[in-house]
Amino acid sequence: MRRKISPPLPAARKKLAPLMQSCYDKLLKYAGPEKQRRSFVHSEYKGEKHMNILLIGYGRMGKLIEQTAQAAGDRVVCAMDLDNLDQLAAMDKTADVILDFSNPSAFALVEAYVRRTGTPLLSGTTGYSADQLARLRALGAYAPVLHSGNYSLGIAVFQRVLRQIAPTLLPDFDVEITETHHNQKVDAPSGTALMLRDAIDPAGEMTLVYGRQGSVGKRGEKEIGIHALRGGTVAGVHTVSFFGPDEELTITHRAASRQIFVNGALHMARILKDKPNGVYDLQALLFQN
Repeated sequence: MRRKISPPLPAARKKLAPLMQSCYDKLLKYAGPEKQRRSFVHSEYKGEKHMNILLIGYGRMGKLIEQTAQAAGDRVVCAMDLDNLDQLAAMDKTADVILDFSNPSAFALVEAYVRRTGTPLLSGTTGYSADQLARLRALGAYAPVLHSGNYSLGIAVFQRVLRQIAPTLLPDFDVEITETHHNQKVDAPSGTALMLRDAIDPAGEMTLVYGRQGSVGKRGEKEIGIHALRGGTVAGVHTVSFFGPDEELTITHRAASRQIFVNGALHMARILKDKPNGVYDLQALLFQN
């Protein structure tokens, strides 16, 4: 049975007040005035030492990373894709940081290179298996490592908000996550949807339900529904809905373009490259001050 309902939203609002002020301060810091917001990576780091980047994954995301990095004065020393990635085995350390936005099939080669050279690794690759994720974390013994399915500041704030409000709303509210992406995305659900799931249920105590079809029976009390939509050129839309008795709370993040992911990744790469060996958390690095 569900516990007796108590008014959750006033308590959630009380918790959110200082949180939202902190997040707003971060947005001002990283986005800056409207004139700078369009290309804050360039304006924020003007005059600083530029990065040498080893780029792995040269699809649309990789090409945009290269263009944005070069506009900021950084240098992509080598851009690799699946067709020439085997050349990593013969390469020495050539860059300040690796930016990997490729495919799980490339992981073994990237893993071997990081172990051998100690080059800092920022990974935005999604679709890793549990074994690959464990091996990725193990690379922290050889280099600073950061992995995230989404490097936008808005999603980081989204996760932070969910961690604050979920304990107040659950279990009286049902939770559903919906993610929408372009028709070329090959994995589902998105890495970002899983990040949001983890923010809601960090202990992994709830049952995940991926879509519903047929006579599935009543919704369980400890379910999180996750639904994936694919079509067109959508850069990414993520919605978390809390359905309660006679009320609904919905939070949505919309990515207008991949540029927000690129800006965030380059910002975090600048932080990561000077860190000691270890596995780093995006939330901790962003909100440590």
